[in-house]
Amino acid sequence: MPKSPALTALFSGLLALLLSAAPAAASCPEPSSADLATIKGIGDTQALPEGESVVAEGVVTGAFLGRDRLNGFYLQQATEQGPVGLFVYMPGATERDAERLVPGKHVQLHARTGEYRGQIQLQRVERVEICARDQLPEPEALAWPLDEEALSRLEGRLVAFSEPLTVTGNYELGRYGSLRLANERLFRPNNAPDHDQERAVLMLDDGSYRAFPSPIPYLNDDGTRRVGSRVAGLTGVLTHAFNAWRLHPTETPRFLDANPRPAPLDEPGERLRVAAFNVENYFTTLGQRGAANAEELERQRAKLAAAVAGLSADILALVEVQNTPGALADLVEQLSLRTGVRYRAVGGSADRGSDAIKLALIYRPDRVEAISELHADNDPVHHRPPLAAFFRGQEGGEPFGVVTAHFKSKTGCPARGDIDRGQGCWNERRVAQAQAMATFLERLATKGSEKLLLVGDLNAYGAEDPIRTLTDTGLVDLIARELPPEQRYTYVFRGESGYLDHALASPELAAAVAAVHPWPINADEPPFLGYDGPESAAGLIRPDAFRSSDHDPVAVDLFPEAP
Repeated sequence: MPKSPALTALFSGLLALLLSAAPAAASCPEPSSADLATIKGIGDTQALPEGESVVAEGVVTGAFLGRDRLNGFYLQQATEQGPVGLFVYMPGATERDAERLVPGKHVQLHARTGEYRGQIQLQRVERVEICARDQLPEPEALAWPLDEEALSRLEGRLVAFSEPLTVTGNYELGRYGSLRLANERLFRPNNAPDHDQERAVLMLDDGSYRAFPSPIPYLNDDGTRRVGSRVAGLTGVLTHAFNAWRLHPTETPRFLDANPRPAPLDEPGERLRVAAFNVENYFTTLGQRGAANAEELERQRAKLAAAVAGLSADILALVEVQNTPGALADLVEQLSLRTGVRYRAVGGSADRGSDAIKLALIYRPDRVEAISELHADNDPVHHRPPLAAFFRGQEGGEPFGVVTAHFKSKTGCPARGDIDRGQGCWNERRVAQAQAMATFLERLATKGSEKLLLVGDLNAYGAEDPIRTLTDTGLVDLIARELPPEQRYTYVFRGESGYLDHALASPELAAAVAAVHPWPINADEPPFLGYDGPESAAGLIRPDAFRSSDHDPVAVDLFPEAP
């Protein structure tokens, strides 16, 4: 009986389908017992119980073998539930395994199911077989950010981000080899009013969870990776670990130094320059809060001198100097010797308080004259008494006052009372310190001049209550007045930037302000470049201004005719 054309076409199609499927079915040595979707419990089924023996297959998308890396690799498989990725923990991998388990290789595993830090994986690998077909899947093209549902679906898979992302934090670069990425540099929500941002963060990891990697990844030719850098070509395996979404790259990321290191500030010329600088625990008593040993102290001195030389300030308000006469004298001597510029500390019998650190005012006698001794505000609300002195330019002009303060930090939170209610703990104490400061400024205005400049580390961001308390009295926030929002930062905390270091002027002085310069030499730099950096960074720590502290200095230039 002759076949109809329709039946002939149907049989031909089925035959072609069977023939095309045959190599796939026979590509691995034996049938798999479960696909990756079944193992992970994607869809309507539960994940397989831990410890179950399975035969599974997939394509290697990222190989991170070895104890200095992830001790395993990632598999990806096309399933009825869509592409599924899974980590395979294989600490016993041999050199031969490493030669075979490369991206694009199709493999079959005899292993057991497991879980690590909440992520399902395969482990206790008994045998690895090479399948006939090799084809690396195309990475899933993504745009950041993604919601949690999409991220969960993509966990363990090969992905690529189509647009560059920005380095918004580098605190963990030296310790764990990772960078915080976002669509743009992230600022603290309380840094400026009405500055809303998309706050999703992706961690760029390095294919390892080891501590203190050597060499440190992702550095540029200067041995740094600054906040504000841009990174493109992000292709790798997406995973979730240590409470964050992470990308382990399978291709080398391409960095753009979009925020290069700044040059030293121009000389002030006829203007007078006042600067505030948190020197991050300058202690000559070793092994306390500052340098642990003589080598670290030498690094600290060299870096601070380079920073002070680049500031070219006539008056310097110093924060976090050891509260002993010898430490301040030593710092002044070291700065004078190393910069070639003579500095002098404002003297007097003002009470510096009993805290381990204190404030100080130093100046260049060739440029300005100190016309008073130190004044201190010894209101008990302060942990470190604010200090003030009056100055006049050597060329004459009206006197003006410089006040420096270091308000209570946001750390060491109590269990109750002045807890974090959105502005860090101890906010009530900082508000009280701001109120006391306002009273202190009123007293100073009657003693020497109404032209007053308050500078220092107030441990409050620009839109927080302590700063509002001060501006409500009439003080002018010079950083907010002079700089756009993207430049208002002196500190980076957990990948968010903001200004804790302030310059606030009385109305009488605000009109004399010619320029405000936060000098971004520290906050953007990774911490391992500091004087107390780890051994893994020893060859990268240099006697330059960069990461001379954890805070950026802030300089204010005053017009020569006023004060």
